[in-house]
Amino acid sequence: MTEAITSLYIHIPFCASKCFYCDFNSYVASEAVRAQYVDDLIGELKNLKRWYSAERSVEPLQTIYVGGGTPTMLSAREFERIAEAIHGQFALASDLEWTVEANPGTTEPDILRAMKEMGVNRVSIGTQTFNETLLLSIGRLHSPEQTRISVERAYAAGIKRVSLDLMLGLPDQTLVDVEDALSQALATGVSHVSAYGLKVEENTPFFSWEKKGFLHLPDEELQVAMYERVRERLIDAGFLHYEVSNYAKPGEESRHNLTYWRNRPYFAAGAGAHGYTGEMRYENMRSLSAYHHACQSGARPIEQEYPVSLQEAMENEMMLGLRLTEGVSDRSFFERFQASIEQVFKPECERLLKLGVLTHRDGVWRIPEQHVEVANEIYAEFVGIHT
Repeated sequence: MTEAITSLYIHIPFCASKCFYCDFNSYVASEAVRAQYVDDLIGELKNLKRWYSAERSVEPLQTIYVGGGTPTMLSAREFERIAEAIHGQFALASDLEWTVEANPGTTEPDILRAMKEMGVNRVSIGTQTFNETLLLSIGRLHSPEQTRISVERAYAAGIKRVSLDLMLGLPDQTLVDVEDALSQALATGVSHVSAYGLKVEENTPFFSWEKKGFLHLPDEELQVAMYERVRERLIDAGFLHYEVSNYAKPGEESRHNLTYWRNRPYFAAGAGAHGYTGEMRYENMRSLSAYHHACQSGARPIEQEYPVSLQEAMENEMMLGLRLTEGVSDRSFFERFQASIEQVFKPECERLLKLGVLTHRDGVWRIPEQHVEVANEIYAEFVGIHT
């Protein structure tokens, strides 16, 4: 019996506008298009278990994550319909974590109340920065004040777990900007903060502007200083640095994202959504039209899928698990793959241990705190070795 899938990701691909750095599958669309999409999504949700769980145990969902795009662009009734479909198809754990992403300016009280009533107990707000000039420079439509209002409204609706997303390394961003963002984020009283470094992706305005020399990004030294300042301030404020870019008060970690970092399987639904069964990774059709036609015909709306070999799964286990402060344990690795880390990755482990960028204590492999800012280079050591 293969590992049970107990997490579900749902993609809502709509935004009021496209941010200059964003390469996610998202569209500016009319209310009619959004309404049709909800119908299609419900059709896919009704088939998910039949498509992907025939040969695995059926257990209650432990986490649900609704991302985007901007999920809170949907109406309260559309949220209710999606929730009804989920409740109709899946058993839900009594301690279910149900997260919805939101952008400031799209968190009307009626939507938040509907979310709370359908079981949502965590909101992740895409703040990015509290500097109004920087917000405009990256194509965001909200103001710093709207972030504060969104947090207050979430708490008022009874949603007690609120996370803020911040970005580092934005064009012309300074260390003072980061300090101010941290101060304002902490002042809201949220229990979780994510701080991601900007990555310039192809097919975005930022990519074109960088090639033309129009994008003035902080140099590497300043970006490292930003990262270190975030870590110092949040740890001093009582947050745990539990993943490279994520900080939480004790017990407030994102359980859904831990599913990804622990390399566990998850359902995925929606246009462009990525799922993982444990044996296969798959990506849904990105085109709204193609997704619509597949869902209306009852077919799987799959763009592509590929099998995950044992070797690739072991590489992923190291690459993802080393992002976490908890690291990768010898015991869990062996239980999963019937092989030891030192056996599979002997040369890599020996080299990294000698360099001091990897530790092995009490049966757990970790990246030392002082080397976390170069973690990407350390993960790369485990990618493509056997595949």
